[in-house]
Amino acid sequence: MNSDWSIDSWREFTVKHQPTYSDIGALKSVEEKLKSLPPLVFAGEARTLKEKLANVSEGKAFLLQGGDCAESFAEFNADNLRDTFRLILQMAAVLTYGASLPIIKVGRLAGQFAKPRSEPIENREGSKLPSYLGDIINGIEFTKEQREPDPERMIKAYSQAASSLNLLRAFASGGYADLHEVHRWNLEFLEGSTQANKYRMIADRIGECLDFMKACGINKNTAGLISKVDFFTSHEALLLGYEQSLTRIDSLTGKYYDCSSHMLWIGERTRSLNEAHVEFIRGIGNPIGVKIGPTTSSEDIIKLINKLNPENEAGKLTLISRMGKDKIGDVLPSLVRKVDSEGMKVVWSCDPMHGNTFKAQTGYKTRAFDNIMNEVVQFFQIHRSEGTYAGGIHLEMTGQDVTECVGGDQEIKEENLGDRYNTHCDPRLNANQGLELAFKLSEELSKHR
Repeated sequence: MNSDWSIDSWREFTVKHQPTYSDIGALKSVEEKLKSLPPLVFAGEARTLKEKLANVSEGKAFLLQGGDCAESFAEFNADNLRDTFRLILQMAAVLTYGASLPIIKVGRLAGQFAKPRSEPIENREGSKLPSYLGDIINGIEFTKEQREPDPERMIKAYSQAASSLNLLRAFASGGYADLHEVHRWNLEFLEGSTQANKYRMIADRIGECLDFMKACGINKNTAGLISKVDFFTSHEALLLGYEQSLTRIDSLTGKYYDCSSHMLWIGERTRSLNEAHVEFIRGIGNPIGVKIGPTTSSEDIIKLINKLNPENEAGKLTLISRMGKDKIGDVLPSLVRKVDSEGMKVVWSCDPMHGNTFKAQTGYKTRAFDNIMNEVVQFFQIHRSEGTYAGGIHLEMTGQDVTECVGGDQEIKEENLGDRYNTHCDPRLNANQGLELAFKLSEELSKHR
């Protein structure tokens, strides 16, 4: 445990992107209630993820991290959760088959409720209200009542996260993730698409492998890895009062773990070295991540790594590059080179979503599939050139048939965005686009192999 860190030491630092609650007494009451509730995850699970991420840092596995931009209360149901889980299984099957590497599956699920916003105030036709900051803080409806930050929403977020984790654990270990079900993972609305046909070919080959293994006496009764998967959760540690309230001392190690999720990350807007988010996250035992944008210098990144992972533990820290396709080639090579030269053990992951957002002429915020893929390819090329390992992908995506990102095999156009634009914040890849990206990603990974 860091001798100069305490569970609430972050409160002594400048803190950004936090809501202003009108009733501080109500806020303190909710935080106290959260402290008394059971942990959502256990420290041992977080340590298991850290061990798996250590393999990623050594080039022996690959991190697939994806899920909702911002989880909502209104759209929460078992089908939506199942379909995103199913998409992650599909993508992992494609990547495993193509790259011959274990895929570490981490969802942006069961806690991704808060979002930083560029502007604290939203202006609609002269009417000004606080910006929507995620369902854990306020409502998306543009009314004074809904936009007022309400601490009771943290209790609802906790309850939804608990329900989500319960269902995800059942999916992961109760037979749904059994490799023998690989054909049934295909989402119904993909039937007949290019991605579905390519996926079916891989599923057939996996089935043939399983038949061979069965003939050799290896089946789901003798090999548990066939019938279940390890699935972990993650979210941005943005609302620090909520995160502190769910942080516990692990009885085995005596360390603090944030038991709201297996993995936590901090964003590009909250990674300043001497501010509250870095102060909080540096003291927890979980594997952690930090978003690295185009303004990052080599000096910045070394100081940040030293602060967040002073013991240079493999699997502890994931650096999530989010540069944009036009900037990654200018910025990332020197950062990768510097980190490698210092012998720092990190996982390098690519977030190709946030640097490639633009506003369509129809008024919708969107991302182009080609731009997303462009940044992914550059990310892999840079690591090959530097002799380092491109270890992960970080995506905002959904198993639903949405029309939020343009392009891809479906050829979604700007005029199609309004058809099924359901996101509460940023545009997500749909299942077809997610699978298409997985096939292209598999090609890049096979070059490493």
